[in-house]
Amino acid sequence: MQLDQPLSEKEFDDLDNFLLSDRCPDDAMTMDTLHGYLTAIAIGPETIMPAEWLPRVWGEEDAAPKWKNPKEEERIVNLIMRFMNEVLVTFEVAPKEFEPLYVEHDIGGETLIDAEAWCWGFWEGMELRPGSWGEIWDSEAAPLMRPIYLLGADEIEESELAEVEDPKKAHKLALDIEANLPGIHRFWLPRRKAAVETVRRDEPKVGRNDDCPCGSGKKYKKCCGANEA
Repeated sequence: MQLDQPLSEKEFDDLDNFLLSDRCPDDAMTMDTLHGYLTAIAIGPETIMPAEWLPRVWGEEDAAPKWKNPKEEERIVNLIMRFMNEVLVTFEVAPKEFEPLYVEHDIGGETLIDAEAWCWGFWEGMELRPGSWGEIWDSEAAPLMRPIYLLGADEIEESELAEVEDPKKAHKLALDIEANLPGIHRFWLPRRKAAVETVRRDEPKVGRNDDCPCGSGKKYKKCCGANEA
């Protein structure tokens, strides 16, 4: 299956059921948390490679599912990567149409959305590069981040609790987050840094006092090494 294919309803349910199954660690992400996590990675200040962010989906460091076989692992990872690509493509093509994956609760006969788990995931994504997110908190765009902070941070001020404990106010915060995400994406777009690649040296490094490899007969530091300096 091509990675640019969005998940079908069945594939979405398969991934959802797997993340909730006993074969995943207890603190593995749920679908809404995963969606928030992937969103932060997709629109944040730095490009982060899957080899770094994927293990965090399963919870604590070094945690991993109990795979039935390599084929199952390949399929589940493929579904997660396609889930991520849906997020990336939407922000690239139509950021204003992006819809966070929230859960809904029927409270007093009224359907209210709950963004807390999604925000937990977004916060986890931010924690991959905590220092890099500082620029937006110190900018005029900081208010765009406040609803995510209120619902996703491990700790908030006691005076702020009233904004999240009332389901109707939490519902309003969820709507604010959806409205704010295109602005957060727009803030980071011109500032986003590429992933840092490790360059492998195929040949041994030439020492300063070694013979220069160019064949001049001089020491490296007095030949090509001097030119580099």
